[in-house]
Amino acid sequence: MDKKTDQHLIETKENGKLISPILPEHVKNYLIDIDGTICDDIPNEEPERMATAALYPDALEILNKWYDEGHIITFFTSRTEEHRPVTEEWLNKNGFKYHGILFGKPRGGNYHWIDNHLVKATRFEGKFTDLEEREVKIQVFKK
Repeated sequence: MDKKTDQHLIETKENGKLISPILPEHVKNYLIDIDGTICDDIPNEEPERMATAALYPDALEILNKWYDEGHIITFFTSRTEEHRPVTEEWLNKNGFKYHGILFGKPRGGNYHWIDNHLVKATRFEGKFTDLEEREVKIQVFKK
């Protein structure tokens, strides 16, 4: 992690060993898709198009704003590890500020994240903007 991130995370040790940092309450940890979310939707079968994918400018503006506010930006993509060089080059060329990239997300859209911490999910519907609060129906475990 970079120095900016280190300023916002609380270093934690257990038995003298460094463990996962703790996010302060005001810091959000964003996991963001790439293809079809911040740029053209390019399938892994057409990697030659990845280097010239059209950028969604509103995504760049909002994500860099969140980064500058101290939030954690991690891309979570269905691209495979072999696409790392072209992906990092494209992100850097287009000016994205980010902390990491996770490759190999299963393709398809039926994701369900189960965690013992509050998890918020936002479906991208064509334009990045600031987020707003809404009441929605969610699935929860039966009591």
